[in-house]
Amino acid sequence: MKKLGKAFWITLGIGAFLFLILILISSVLDLGERLRSLSPYVEYAFYVVAIILFFLLIIRPVMIVSFSPTFSMDSLFSEEDNAKRNFQMYNKVAKNLITESYLSDGEKQTLSESLSDPMLLKNSLGKVFDETIKKELNKIIVQHAETVFLSTAISQNGRLDLIAVLTINLRLIKELVIKCGFRPSYASLGKLSVNIMSSAIIAESLEDINFNELFPSQSLNVLNEIPFLKIITGSLAQGAGNALLSLRVGIICRNYLFMNLKGQTKQQIRKNAFGEAILLFPSVIGESIKKLPSRIKSLFEKAS
Repeated sequence: MKKLGKAFWITLGIGAFLFLILILISSVLDLGERLRSLSPYVEYAFYVVAIILFFLLIIRPVMIVSFSPTFSMDSLFSEEDNAKRNFQMYNKVAKNLITESYLSDGEKQTLSESLSDPMLLKNSLGKVFDETIKKELNKIIVQHAETVFLSTAISQNGRLDLIAVLTINLRLIKELVIKCGFRPSYASLGKLSVNIMSSAIIAESLEDINFNELFPSQSLNVLNEIPFLKIITGSLAQGAGNALLSLRVGIICRNYLFMNLKGQTKQQIRKNAFGEAILLFPSVIGESIKKLPSRIKSLFEKAS
């Protein structure tokens, strides 16, 4: 089958993003109409706050990612002439990385000493990306997956889960791009948009899933006889599902940034993303459950 072109993925990504925007606008207008019964001024104030949050949580991350420089990791394995052609971009990325606190002094010194030599800088960047930056990106991915778990496990509203997954995943991609100093190609961003849209829609749908039908074991049937435990198990299952999807989004984004760094094809990268997400999943759930009581406690404190 003929491979789909870059234009297709860019168009599909824009379409997925616009579709999510329409869902958000619909939710805002629906809630605004409900607030109108209290007072028109309350409705207008809500719209103002919604516009501010929309800019900060949606538009700003998208702009930061879109206007970041693109940088193909494939070029780190190109010939010397390609290294010279990409020398200016190597310099820009290296100078950005030198300011990061997670690099060791030795790595910063190596990058600084390589700034005048295209081939030396190419090799230094490849080593730093492979040994240090990947680990830092994985920490960011896990942290955001934990946030998704806590947010959607506590929430009992599918539309709120959709908004939470959308905004957290956008922030995740933004932070990965900032850490690296460059973004994936626009075609890769289009594919990421489709993944984010899928994760957000699934997050909204999980609220209506009967997990007892998926896992018809006696233990779950016993738990479902207790109303409070039934709510807890359903919420934890929703949070866990959303966290796994967010792990996959983050890993795909990281792999697009490191395209072919170890000779992987795009198809292999997509195939392995879910497997790697499964490996990170237990630690995410373990840490999230530890933080869940304190998160619930803080919500009650704010409410009181």
